[in-house]
Amino acid sequence: MTRRFSDGFTLVEVLVALAVLAIALAALMRAMGQSIDVTAALRERNLALWVAQNRLSQHQMQQDWPSVDTIDGETEMAGEKWTWREQVSTTPEPKMRRLEITIRKTGGGKENLATLVGFLANTKTATP
Repeated sequence: MTRRFSDGFTLVEVLVALAVLAIALAALMRAMGQSIDVTAALRERNLALWVAQNRLSQHQMQQDWPSVDTIDGETEMAGEKWTWREQVSTTPEPKMRRLEITIRKTGGGKENLATLVGFLANTKTATP
């Protein structure tokens, strides 16, 4: 009686191949999950920067001369609420004020997502 070997893979070979495939797919899924997390964080930081730029633009367009103070407030952008803090300080130039704006997500902890520094000129008392 002769024994015939069939062409194909043994059960052990199939199991090893499946194990390698499972490990590779798990690593791929983890990388994709991290990519999604990073994308969401970048979106939040980008929106926070837009909120800060909007606050600075409002001051520049109104040409107001804020007093040296710290002011807190809230605004909404892209369907989300944001908390901002504006710290106005003097500069060596008497007709300029430094404005530092920090943005956090309302209810999202104490982490600042964006900080923007700008300067405002007192154009109302400027000499021609």
